[in-house]
Amino acid sequence: MSGSGTPRRAPRGRHGECGALDHMVAGAREGRSQVLVLRGEAGVGKSALVEYLVESATGCQVLRAAGVESEMELAFAGLHQLCMPVMGRLDRLPEPQRNALAVAFGLSVGHAPDRFMVGLAVLSLLAEAAEEQPLVCVIDDAQWLDRVSAQTLAFVARRLLAERVALGFAVRTSNRAPGDDPLSALPELVVRGLRDDDARALLDSVVPGRLDERVRDRIVAETRGNPLALLELTRGLTADELAGGFGRPDARPLANQIEQSFLRRIGSLPDDAQRLLLAAAAEPVGDAPLLRRVAERLDIGADAAGAAEAAGLIEFGARVRFRHPLVRSAAYRAAGPGERRDVHRALAEATDPGFDLDRQAWHRAYAAVEPDEALAVDLESSADRAQARGGIAAAAAFLRRAAELTPDPVRRGTRATAAAQATFESGAPDTALALLAGTETGPLDEAQQTRMARLRAQIVLARRRGGEALPLLLDAAGRLERFDVGQAREAYLEAMGSAVYAGCLGVSLGVREVAEIARAAPQGLRPPQLTDVLLDGLVTWFTEDCAAGAALLHSALAAFRRAAERNEDDIMRWLWLTWLAAGDLWDDETWYVLSRHAVRSAREAGALNFLPLALSYRAAVHIHAGEFDMAGTLIGEATTLTEVTGNAPLGYSMLLLLAWRGEDPQAAELIEAGVLQATSWGEGRAIGGGHYLLAVLYNGLGRYEDALASAEPAMEYEDLGVAGFTVFELVEAGARSGAHEAASAALRRLEELAEAGGSDWALGVLARSRALLCEGPAADLLYREAIERLERCRIAIHLARTHLVYGEWLRSVNRIPDAREHLRTAYEMLQGFGAAAFAERARRELLATGESVRQRAVDARDALTAQEAQIARLAADGMTNPEIGAELFISARTVEWHLRKVFAKLDVSSRKKLRGALARG
Repeated sequence: MSGSGTPRRAPRGRHGECGALDHMVAGAREGRSQVLVLRGEAGVGKSALVEYLVESATGCQVLRAAGVESEMELAFAGLHQLCMPVMGRLDRLPEPQRNALAVAFGLSVGHAPDRFMVGLAVLSLLAEAAEEQPLVCVIDDAQWLDRVSAQTLAFVARRLLAERVALGFAVRTSNRAPGDDPLSALPELVVRGLRDDDARALLDSVVPGRLDERVRDRIVAETRGNPLALLELTRGLTADELAGGFGRPDARPLANQIEQSFLRRIGSLPDDAQRLLLAAAAEPVGDAPLLRRVAERLDIGADAAGAAEAAGLIEFGARVRFRHPLVRSAAYRAAGPGERRDVHRALAEATDPGFDLDRQAWHRAYAAVEPDEALAVDLESSADRAQARGGIAAAAAFLRRAAELTPDPVRRGTRATAAAQATFESGAPDTALALLAGTETGPLDEAQQTRMARLRAQIVLARRRGGEALPLLLDAAGRLERFDVGQAREAYLEAMGSAVYAGCLGVSLGVREVAEIARAAPQGLRPPQLTDVLLDGLVTWFTEDCAAGAALLHSALAAFRRAAERNEDDIMRWLWLTWLAAGDLWDDETWYVLSRHAVRSAREAGALNFLPLALSYRAAVHIHAGEFDMAGTLIGEATTLTEVTGNAPLGYSMLLLLAWRGEDPQAAELIEAGVLQATSWGEGRAIGGGHYLLAVLYNGLGRYEDALASAEPAMEYEDLGVAGFTVFELVEAGARSGAHEAASAALRRLEELAEAGGSDWALGVLARSRALLCEGPAADLLYREAIERLERCRIAIHLARTHLVYGEWLRSVNRIPDAREHLRTAYEMLQGFGAAAFAERARRELLATGESVRQRAVDARDALTAQEAQIARLAADGMTNPEIGAELFISARTVEWHLRKVFAKLDVSSRKKLRGALARG
């Protein structure tokens, strides 16, 4: 549909709001994407503003959708409404996006698409449609969108930039927490009641006869200028009340008062008209032919529609539309349970199962009075289809109703557990916990109770990654041993992870005690699964010695690497533990392979919930490789995506980069603030991580006493993935500050860890650390061994630091020419990485040898933002704009907009010159 040729006059008292809407349309016409959320209470005038926006969009294509309360459980329902008019362009999208959207909308069969791949497809579809004509998308009653549609549209809104698209939402004010409202972070305009003078004028225009001034002022005050309330509430007042000032002692909330007004009007209609309104309220999509078939089945007379329309409550056209959402809710609530069941039964009978089998099952479920196993089975099938389309929230809703309709108590418990699992996976942990609480009171067998206990523990672990879930996981694991050894061992592995992250804040059990408990678990399947080998390795690592544990962990990590090479996605579920174990083994190969696979698979699947974590891990790989710019780009992308998805921020890689750069005067305060934030939810491992980061920072700045003071507390509780790195920093800090006893003790621990790791990285940092505490030829040989080993691995940052400390030692023994060689190498490497503090150490030492040091010239690349730098690199590698857009989850037009800025900043005129411009400096 296109906007009206005649712009609508602004509603009374809404010139400011209409100006904002005019700005939206103008921006879309000029290729500047616009997003705005109109937020206000029921009846305040949001729908009138939506109509103004639609009618003002002259020369634009308009797409409309409206949330419907009864549709909230059906995945992608709102998105489907919005996109159907432009689905003819589906074949123009890249194949992964095309397939994801087709599966989500039930147009084809396939694996469940990630909702953010669907979001990217919608973004591309809207951008494609906008190339032909500016596009204005309007979503009314957005508070009733199904969760997946709301999240997807929020994703699209945040990625719009240079498309000819305006995206407007109208949403009712609610008490939902910002984290529960996907639209909460979007640009917002709060729609308030009319000013008193406008409210009085509106009231005067609709009240016939004399209106007592005091009554008018009281009505204006009580309604707070709410236009619908002004229009509706006066219908309930007699002429005497309007003229004489007799007050209404009605203290109900305003929305309730408006709904009561609608209830009175509905109640005054003929019975057939009331039943027709009820049927329209129960049918969420406004399907006029379907409603006619339902009316025939219910023997509703032909004059019922006219009576409902004449009352100003509903419009019957190509689609059925209520005057206001409160009319829909009032029509449904006005009916008794039996009347509702009759209407749902008629809707089920009138719905073609070949066209919409799942909606038919939904209506059958609401028409049911008694438990019905056959219907519960059908609802399970609907849940399976919903999940296959990526509609996990819809699957959860079907499963919840299936459980309610299940006659057998044991089977009911099984379905209720499945419903709770799906509800948890859909991002509603509180609802899942409530389901579990309700189910636990029923007659469950021991196996069901145990699986529910594990699910409860998993929910707690997901919400707070510290030790709160630990006793729950251990209890579930112990009970699962009798029913499912594989699940029991997975629960023990989750318990190990909980203990690892709780760290020194673990209240009852430490990780060693948890490992002792897990050691007694039954053996897993043969051949062992990936999780079996990982669990055995971690148990041995914490209960025996490094060497024995390392042997098993090496086998486990090798198995995970092979699985990654085979592109098995299930390994990503345990990346949070394998990553830490690889760190303590100095296993840069596992880091590289698993992080590469994680980023690639997350991008291909469009898994934006997981992608920020994968990008964070990959950024750490780049930091250790000395590729700080690339790390910063990935960290920036991860930060953007966490904002898009509404997930908790991932701060470790950002703080790691901050520590290695060493140039921010507030770096220490930022690290300490990050630690404080993590510990607030019980993640004690962050304390050890913070000590390590501060030690890196202070060693770079040459503040060795501070580095020593930071590193020593971290050794009191050896956190997985932190201990080895910390002892490395402690040796250098102790050697440089004269604390040789502390340095020697740290070296002994490093010898255990490094020899267990056995990689060139491990043995290289060990040789370097030994050299720091040696003199004469032995030190010289150890430094050379360290350089030789570190040159064979990817850890360039430690290689550069080894050149630095070797050069410092050479100068101290007066071997000036050799010192200059290694100090120059260190300075050039560190300066090139962006490790400013360590580079400054090298520069000072070079100056002390009598060598002049040229300052680094300002690089034009520094002017690029993180996203511009990443787009420039991808374009330089030959990727097209659509390919770059798919990689970064933005539209091709936005890529083009960024590239124009890149060209201007780098002073190049074509993509061919990008590679050279990026290589300079």
